[in-house]
Amino acid sequence: MNLHDLTIHEAAGLLAKKEVTSEELTRSVLARIGAVEGRVQAFVTVTAERALDQARAADARLAKGETGPLLGVPGVIKDVLCTRGVRTTCSARMLENFVPPYDAHVVDRLQQAGLVMMGKANMDEFAMGSSTENSAFHPTCNPWELTRVPGGSSGGSAASVAAGEGLYALGTDTGGSIRQPAGFCSVTGLKPSYGRVSRYGLIAFASSLDQIGPMTRDAEDAAIVLQTIAGYDRRDATCVDVAVPDYRDALKPDLKGLRIGVPKEYFVDGMQPEVEAAIRTGIADLERLGATIDWDISLPTTPYALAVYYILAPSEASSNLARYDGVKYGYSHAEADGMWDAMEKTRQFGFGPEVKRRIMLGTYALSAGYYDAYYVKAQKVRTLIRQEFNAVFQRCDALITPTSPTVPFKLGEKMDDPVQMYLSDVCTIPVNIAGLPGMSVPAGFAGGLPVGMQIIGRAFDEPTVLRVGHAYQQATDWHTRRPAL
Repeated sequence: MNLHDLTIHEAAGLLAKKEVTSEELTRSVLARIGAVEGRVQAFVTVTAERALDQARAADARLAKGETGPLLGVPGVIKDVLCTRGVRTTCSARMLENFVPPYDAHVVDRLQQAGLVMMGKANMDEFAMGSSTENSAFHPTCNPWELTRVPGGSSGGSAASVAAGEGLYALGTDTGGSIRQPAGFCSVTGLKPSYGRVSRYGLIAFASSLDQIGPMTRDAEDAAIVLQTIAGYDRRDATCVDVAVPDYRDALKPDLKGLRIGVPKEYFVDGMQPEVEAAIRTGIADLERLGATIDWDISLPTTPYALAVYYILAPSEASSNLARYDGVKYGYSHAEADGMWDAMEKTRQFGFGPEVKRRIMLGTYALSAGYYDAYYVKAQKVRTLIRQEFNAVFQRCDALITPTSPTVPFKLGEKMDDPVQMYLSDVCTIPVNIAGLPGMSVPAGFAGGLPVGMQIIGRAFDEPTVLRVGHAYQQATDWHTRRPAL
């Protein structure tokens, strides 16, 4: 048995029965990192000594009779979440040497639950990208095929779980950045409803869209992590004070009584036939599990979601990234002639090309003469998209779509064509715009490369999303397969 291949609930069972210690489990994962990280490059920072110290502390808690599903279980944190005393870079030169004096809310919650942090996961710079090639340090490779991308921006988180370099990871999702890499790496990735999880300590990209969520090996593990990180936090004004249900209690082996819709707009032109075939097979599996499938579902505003996103998200990025001026913290260009020259050079050399591109797009959309034509109009379409989802959920309990229209593409294939890169998130972006929960689960392979199936639910109805994913995984074995590496 390879300890690094365990699920959270399997590992927790072994730890509770004293059949393995957290230190043994952690050393197994560290050995795995040593064996594969040179090829996968999932991390910006590996925190081996810290992990071993945390594992020993977890073993001491276990020895006293303390229990918990995450106590002593090795996990990975995306490098966009602040970790006190551990470098948090956003995979950006601008923050290359930034060491936060505090933990993000979700990190603090995991610490209390017994986190053993293996390190900080690589990502697209400031979470802007769909391939993890925009990292200022190095690209991450897909563990299933090292010449392919792992998706993004949470590609390092997804790759670390797929490769056995952590039993779970936290990612963030602004337009699909948990679900798309989860689909590309054949892991389970859940984006909670907007406001379900506190964003305190998350370095912001687009504040009305960003959400933190788990990346795990199955839906039960996703429920365990979400249970730990969900809940109200007064430090985040966008965090909603609603009761957190028992997510594991919602997991059932069948789908009797559930109505599942299939929106026709998500089977887009250019979708690879093998991807569509895998998703239709998955839908048939859900029907066999007792769900009623409604094929007559339409979300007509969906084709405009991509354009809406690439107005709203860059606009918010332009505002959020204005703080990086070389004065207060982060990278500062020393050789400059005066304050304005220093600020200009700091941003010129501290930001990568994709970040600059989005700042320019956002600044343009917010500028005088264009604000009403672009930003205000995009907000109005956002309202239409949300209203369409609300109407559809009057007749359905959940929706099923592909996670991405394609399998993982080759490294470098789309770097010179930003629009093609943006299209990778065409199936996931509407969920962020509407603030809904969405989860990608492994749904098969096309030409040996992973395919993800997306489950979308009503706002704050993560239990139904998790129930669908769990039931599907009880009937299939795609989530149990591991890359050869």
